[in-house]
Amino acid sequence: METKGSAQYDFICEALANKKGYDITVLNLGCNATVSDIFVIVTANSETHMRTLVDVADEALMKSGIAHPRIEGENSPHWRLVDGDNILVHVFSHKGREHYKIEKVWGDAEIYNYEDKSE
Repeated sequence: METKGSAQYDFICEALANKKGYDITVLNLGCNATVSDIFVIVTANSETHMRTLVDVADEALMKSGIAHPRIEGENSPHWRLVDGDNILVHVFSHKGREHYKIEKVWGDAEIYNYEDKSE
């Protein structure tokens, strides 16, 4: 199920896009998952880029009122997670995104493909 967009997730998508994260996708899981309501998925170009996107996601979540987002997978070359309770930000390498295919796992979620409005 695909949706045209949702402004309530744009704050995190814009922060990631501003640091050149690409293929930014939001999955609104709603009540389909007990883990989180929202998955934000982004792809990075390198190890350094992954670290930058994790830092940006962490900062954006804190600015939105989430006190201390947890970061997991800091040593993984393919996947990192910024856990903001009801919003999980998945930062993937190319290989990691292809391998995990989260969009397929949660195929019944509402999907929002973010398009950078500054371009």
